[in-house]
Amino acid sequence: MSVSEFSFLAFGLLLGVVTGVVLVAVLRARPPAPREVHLTVAHDAIPRRRGSTLADDAFTRPNAEPARGGPADRRTEDSAIPPGSADRRTTVRIGSTVQAVGIPIFSGEDPVLGAIHASAAAANLAAMARARPEAAAGGVAWDGGLAPIGGGASTAVALLDGPTDIGGAGRAGAPGTATGVSGSPAGTERCSEERRLADERCQLATRARGQSDSAIVALRLAQREYDDHQTAAVDAAGRADPRTVQAAKETAQSGFRAAVSAATTPESHEAAARDWLTEINRINTEARDATAKATRERDAALAVGATLKRLSLETDAARIGSENADAACLAARVTVAECDERIEDGPDAYPVPPLVPVSGTAGPLDEDEALGLALETGGTPRIFRLLRGDRAAMTPLVAALAGDDPESRRHWQLLMTDLIDAIVADAIEETALEFPDDHPFWGWFSRQQDRDIARALSSLGFRFDGLGGWTDGRLPSQRDLSLALGYAGFDPMRMRHWPNEQATSELYRDVTVAADEYLAGVAGDLTLHEMVTMLGRRADSLAEVWNQWGKIRPLLLDEI
Repeated sequence: MSVSEFSFLAFGLLLGVVTGVVLVAVLRARPPAPREVHLTVAHDAIPRRRGSTLADDAFTRPNAEPARGGPADRRTEDSAIPPGSADRRTTVRIGSTVQAVGIPIFSGEDPVLGAIHASAAAANLAAMARARPEAAAGGVAWDGGLAPIGGGASTAVALLDGPTDIGGAGRAGAPGTATGVSGSPAGTERCSEERRLADERCQLATRARGQSDSAIVALRLAQREYDDHQTAAVDAAGRADPRTVQAAKETAQSGFRAAVSAATTPESHEAAARDWLTEINRINTEARDATAKATRERDAALAVGATLKRLSLETDAARIGSENADAACLAARVTVAECDERIEDGPDAYPVPPLVPVSGTAGPLDEDEALGLALETGGTPRIFRLLRGDRAAMTPLVAALAGDDPESRRHWQLLMTDLIDAIVADAIEETALEFPDDHPFWGWFSRQQDRDIARALSSLGFRFDGLGGWTDGRLPSQRDLSLALGYAGFDPMRMRHWPNEQATSELYRDVTVAADEYLAGVAGDLTLHEMVTMLGRRADSLAEVWNQWGKIRPLLLDEI
């Protein structure tokens, strides 16, 4: 036997021994097979337990019987138990031992709420007694059917800011507070109840508007926070994207190779490797932090998003409530204005026109309306003179409203000035403007076409300031003018001579506001609902003017 054969046999023996040892170890390491008992439970193999008393067997199926002597037992107490059956019923002792007791049932009226109602009803009755003595004799039905006063259970209307004098003076300086033309509380007996109702409804409208604004602000803040979290999550996810990380590592690897190629000493090789490892470590750390931040921002966005739907519903509810309260306030003010204008001996009431949306532009004049007729015939009602800047027309108006009190005169002059400014601002916003016919730019178009161009410029952010210039000094470029012409429906290529920068800055120099024409076209009768609808949010700061509109409107329509 040669040496190679002997070596082969020895290696085979050794390999067999090792394999056997490993196999034995594996077989001994396996756990023994568990001894299991498989149990199969069929349906209803165990009887179901039914609801029963302790006197019954829960796993039997006897006929249910009422307890002996109980309310459901229709047998007499002397009835015998059937032969061969056990008495399984629990005996309930009644009769001499337990007596039937009647339980009183009340209507559920809250005594505290009843006391509040009674106090409010008494205060309202006392106020009506001061205003109309004949109302103290018995129940009086309030105008609008809000609170009948009489015997028995009555529903009282609680004032928003405590009891208010029936003459109409609410809290001093409160929005919607009715004051007289001379600064004293408005206390004409004929319209006192209408003023009180208008005060309450307008105060409620002010509060509802504040709640609506708060809800809108909360919704906007939540939406902004949600958007911020979403933006941060997207940015972090982009930085943690494996493709971005791989690109950064490849850039670091390229820098390492370039550094190694340029290295001439062992120290420079080590520095290149150290810089490469540091860069790789930074990339990995930033990717890990970005992944954690993306997860955190997504969770925060989900938490904020859960409240967005609720805030949206609350905002819609608050907005609808505010609109309804504003409509109720406007209707009450219309009633007060009609009462002030009504002849004392004449019971005829003015019909309240429906609140319809205003298109925003002065349409064709209605000759049946006071201002439309005056504009067609060349009349000069006081409101036209005020809109045209006639200061002499303001003095008799303020004197008629405020009397001889200097403080009241200053107060009413400011209010009338604010009213005129609001009308002019609304006319400017709707581009009710007059353009010079001989102007090198405006003269190429008709008046309506000029207004369309001005409206297009306004939509681009270049607005007329009402004083012959541009709002905030923002001037349109030739491209902006070209866009405005296109928006107005004209071909810019037909314009041969475009104004230069100096001419553009003076484009509105000779343009005036046609506020009288705009007012006659939108609110030709100067009714309260026309004015409030026309001015929109600008009408909110003129609550005191609307409370006295019944006295102001005839003065504004006077021909002078």
